[in-house]
Amino acid sequence: MSQSFRVFWQPGCSSCLKAKEFLAEHGIAFDSVNVLADEGGLAALQALGAQSVPVVSQGNNFVFAQNLGDLADFVGVARIGGALSVAELVERIDRVLAVAQSHAGQLPLDVLNTKLPGRDRTYLDLGYHVFVIAEAFLVAANGGTLTFDLFERRPPGSIADGDQVASYGQTVRDAFREWWQSTDSGAILPDHLDTYYGAQSTPDLLERTAWHSAQHTRQLAEVLRNLNIVLDDELTNNDLRGLPLPNHVYDDEVSLAAETPND
Repeated sequence: MSQSFRVFWQPGCSSCLKAKEFLAEHGIAFDSVNVLADEGGLAALQALGAQSVPVVSQGNNFVFAQNLGDLADFVGVARIGGALSVAELVERIDRVLAVAQSHAGQLPLDVLNTKLPGRDRTYLDLGYHVFVIAEAFLVAANGGTLTFDLFERRPPGSIADGDQVASYGQTVRDAFREWWQSTDSGAILPDHLDTYYGAQSTPDLLERTAWHSAQHTRQLAEVLRNLNIVLDDELTNNDLRGLPLPNHVYDDEVSLAAETPND
């Protein structure tokens, strides 16, 4: 009898949630291991030779689950091709970042240090993280390596409120447009980009950048709703159509509304 699958994850991780939902949607049973709450699970992850999540394992074999195609191959189901063109993905990313700027600017000062359930990540960190995702793509697109540490980066001291996060977001949007123009609107793209979970095609990494940043923007919107704040802007179904987003906004095992703002 083959060994069961295990999913190593942490709350608020978009790719972790998508990996769990992907397996469930394909009727594949798995053991759920929250590495932030289960020290034994973290040790088991490290014993595999992995240092980041999401990871899906079976016995001593594992796959980094950021790429859904790689996950599909690992569990033996058909791959699903990207639904959007590179140009469409670029447009979606810019739209997501614009909405994230709006949400960040609406974050009240007195809740910025509130931590997300199950995570050592604050509301301010969450807003900042949306733009780090796009900036990390640019690191790889410009010949560097997208590392896990890039995604773990926290706001510097110069970014202390939502408006400053939004301003940082504008610099990322500008840099993203400059990169796109440098490719002659996609006519010249590198075949593969280097990441901590392996070489990725430019379309694959763009798709993940789009839905990864969109998912965290959805979380930011939910934070504002939980604070009874009316959104100035919001991602629409058209903005999200064709992106392989998780069904849940935060997680299927941890509620985003589980904690109340700190005083």
